[in-house]
Amino acid sequence: MSETLKIVTLCTGNVARSVMLGYMLATLADAPGVEWHIRTAGTHVLEDSAMSVRTRDALVAIEELGAHHYGGHRSHQLDEHDVQWADVILASEADHVRFVRTNFSANAHKAVQLAQFARCAPLGGSMVQQLATLSQLEPSSAFDVADPAGADQATYDRCARQLWELSQIFATLVTELQIL
Repeated sequence: MSETLKIVTLCTGNVARSVMLGYMLATLADAPGVEWHIRTAGTHVLEDSAMSVRTRDALVAIEELGAHHYGGHRSHQLDEHDVQWADVILASEADHVRFVRTNFSANAHKAVQLAQFARCAPLGGSMVQQLATLSQLEPSSAFDVADPAGADQATYDRCARQLWELSQIFATLVTELQIL
């Protein structure tokens, strides 16, 4: 892969799902031939918050993720700069895609639900072509990765395992593509 893929992972508060996915994709980007730059953001953020302890513990429980400096994360509100920078915005749920489509309409085609990408992306073609196809689909709650906020550790762990599985599918699909 000769091109760099710029990815924004998106959830609501940028302290759980998008953070987990960001670290997961960073781990997968360590593979030979993969060059990704990853940012995480939220749609309704209390700026500069650390990830929750349950988020960190869910990440640590996935052995394949290896060692990361989890304490360095600080929450960030999705802004115009992030949206313009990104090649793709991987949203945790349908409402996040709608947020991008409403607030950043010129770049709405970049936003897709992670699970919808994993299950519906056409095989073959470039990332641009895949996003063009996927942007025509209506976001659906059927593809949401449930927000674990306020739940117990087991819920965070299930969320992390779901995101890990989806991130591996995404990585497999994307590394097979010509990026641009």
